Amino acid sequence: MAKLAFLGLGVMGYPMAGHLAAAGHEVCVYNRTAAKAEAWAAQHGGRHAATPREAAAGADFVMACVGNDDDLRSVCQGADGAFAGMGPGAIFVDHTTVSSKVTAELYAEAKAAGLNFVDAPVSGGQAGGREWPAFDHVRR
Repeated sequence: MAKLAFLGLGVMGYPMAGHLAAAGHEVCVYNRTAAKAEAWAAQHGGRHAATPREAAAGADFVMACVGNDDDLRSVCQGADGAFAGMGPGAIFVDHTTVSSKVTAELYAEAKAAGLNFVDAPVSGGQAGGREWPAFDHVRR
């Protein structure tokens, strides 16, 4: 199983991260509201981190599902951002629906740092996060 970080525990991210933990992956979560990350960790048996960098440290995959362009930049960039914690070859998967401008910007930054960046926005709202059939394959 993979070591994963999940950044953003909103109406979609919370259950998505839960599906990954239920499939047996080692998941560490980060959320701006620490109490939400603590609650997720208590419910799903994973870990929570104080910063995106801490969550991303040693992860094979880092997934983000946050609100908008600025939120995505804040979890990726800077000294406490996920990119600073990721190792060479790690894969960042962005599930946020953001502008093509920020996607291109973060892709270039990730590539320059020796990271991989996948743009994979999700749809379906809260019900999609809870019941999304795409997570069926992670259980196999």
